[in-house]
Amino acid sequence: MEFLVDALPFVMFLVLVPLLFSGYPVAFVLGGTGLLFWLIAVGIGIENPNSFFLVVSRIFGGVVSKLVLVAIPMFIFMGTMLEKSGVARDLLNTLQLLTRRVPGGLALSVTLLGVILAATTGIIGASVVMMTLLALPVMIERGYDKALATGTIAASGTLGILLPPSIMLVVMSDLLATSAGGLFMAAIGPSLFLAALYMAYIFIRAWRNPGLAPALGADEAAGQLTVWRVVRSFLPPVFLILAVLGSIFGGFATPTEASGVGAFGALLLALLNGRLNLKTLRDVVESSALTTSMLFGLFVGATAFSYVFALLGGHDGILHLIETTGTGPWAILAILMVAVFLLGFFFDWIEITLIILPVFAPVVMKLNFGDHLVDPSTTVVWFAILMAVNLQTSFLTPPFGFALFYMKGSAPAGVKLADIYRGIVPFVLLQLLGLVVLLFWPDLALWLPRMLN
Repeated sequence: MEFLVDALPFVMFLVLVPLLFSGYPVAFVLGGTGLLFWLIAVGIGIENPNSFFLVVSRIFGGVVSKLVLVAIPMFIFMGTMLEKSGVARDLLNTLQLLTRRVPGGLALSVTLLGVILAATTGIIGASVVMMTLLALPVMIERGYDKALATGTIAASGTLGILLPPSIMLVVMSDLLATSAGGLFMAAIGPSLFLAALYMAYIFIRAWRNPGLAPALGADEAAGQLTVWRVVRSFLPPVFLILAVLGSIFGGFATPTEASGVGAFGALLLALLNGRLNLKTLRDVVESSALTTSMLFGLFVGATAFSYVFALLGGHDGILHLIETTGTGPWAILAILMVAVFLLGFFFDWIEITLIILPVFAPVVMKLNFGDHLVDPSTTVVWFAILMAVNLQTSFLTPPFGFALFYMKGSAPAGVKLADIYRGIVPFVLLQLLGLVVLLFWPDLALWLPRMLN
């Protein structure tokens, strides 16, 4: 019986894994597994029946009453509305003109557009679909290699999961009980570093083999490059970035308040571009409500699962296992990063985050990395950004990479799934390179929060 009691939290994971592949909604699987093992614990007498109300209280206190989570529907609304505003099309045309003489100029323009969209929308599906519809037909018509074109769009579109205002960072800040603004600041360095890696790779490939990414001809330019055109194209997204991130970093607003500013700014841009009408507003509200409902359902289920895991002594069991095996902190972190990367082949970031963070974050916070971190209190921020960089790969890795399906569903008929798979391989490797750099150089993430604090 004593062995059963000690093993019960680990059996929870063994039961959870096959259920996640069953096809049932993940929120119900997580919550149902937690409820099942709470009933087992009550049945064998190791848990008081009244502890059920502790689980309910945790769900209410951890999800329902958390003000920071209000930022999620607002950022979703902002990204969905911005998709309808026409800002991205104008910006891409201008970027093409600015980079027309550079090897791989159009692909570089798409990457820059991905960075700007990431800093204004943070919605991966919207960014990937928008750039696929806008840029992929043009790139194929220009004679771009299909693998390079699709890989560039897919990788650039997923920067929104990392670059603020990232919904994933809002979720992580709540799960780790840390500042969302602090995570936003820490994510800027790694996300721009990844974008720089993408651009360096594209430039080198296009420079060495111009046939992969033919240059823009003089007769192909979409209009003339003028100062007014650049200002008109860049002003709306810069306005939105400053409104959201500027208000957070400047200390004028919390992420929750800034999300409302962003939602209003997206409405204003759609109105100024003549794209705001009743039908558009209804579609955006409906899409935002459905996405928000899905996310909060997952929050409830994951909170129930993680709290029951803690009630059964799961955290203590993991720490005891680590102590008895003599595994060092670096080995534990490496194993966890590999596990998250492999889980990304099969699950979405939200599922991995809500399962892994509540269970393993308390363990990682107690690890001692010695002089590797100047300030040990920054371990939580460093760990969160490591997770975020790692989880970006989950959108690109087959068979269930969501960015791949978004792209295939909106790509021209001649683009095959094999082209997309071939295209994402170098970018996944670049993301892993970025993860390794962040592992050994924490200041890539920590320098800005340290400087601003």
